[in-house]
Parts: sequence; C-alpha cells; structure tokens
Amino acid sequence: MPRATNSPASRKRRKRVLLRAKGFRGFRSKLFRYAKDAVRKAMTYEYRDRKRRKGQFRRLWTQRINAAVRAEGLTYSRFIEGLKAAGIEADRKILSDLAITDAAAFSAIVAQAKNALEAKASAVSA
Repeated sequence: MPRATNSPASRKRRKRVLLRAKGFRGFRSKLFRYAKDAVRKAMTYEYRDRKRRKGQFRRLWTQRINAAVRAEGLTYSRFIEGLKAAGIEADRKILSDLAITDAAAFSAIVAQAKNALEAKASAVSA
C-alpha cells in the first residue's frame, strides 16, 4: 500500500509560496526549497519595515516643521516648547501638513508659541 502524502494540501501550500515569490530573481522564484526561505525573509523585512516606516515619517514631519519654523525665526525645539507652554496639542503630522498647505494658519500657531515662550520667560525672571 502506498503511503499517504496529502498531495492536494502540499501542492496548495507550495503553490502559495511560489506565488508569493513571483518576481524574485532566478531560482528563488522557481524552486520551492529556495522560494520558501526567500519568502520567509521577505516577510521578516515586510514586518520590520512597517514599523520602521512610522519613524521615517515622523522624522520627515520634524524636518518640515523645522524648516517652516526657522523661516519664522525660531528653532524646532523652542517651537515645541512654546506649543506645550501655550497648551496647543497638535501632532507633528498635522503641523507638517499645515506648514505645507496653510502657511497663514501655521504662522498663527508659531506666533502663539512665541507669545507663550515670552510669557514663560517673564514668569521665570519675575
């Protein structure tokens, strides 16, 4: 009696891996043994880079805010300090978008941050 190999399930599993490896170079897209490893590694990178992308965007937003704030005569760190002092709770994504799309609104926020910094400085000196 021949041994049972569960062929339909095995074929389906291998086909699924080979479909995910489509577009890989050489035998990494053709042979199951190598495609399996390539797909596993690709999935690892995929998971890691989904997390990494969030940090990259945050750095981009920070750079954009910094550039816009320096045009107003303030540094990024002083601006963030001013926002906290003024009680403005806007995240970096929103601030970055405002700096690009609505310069007038961003200038108003910067002015509020400057006023809060001045008030804070006068409170400390008094």
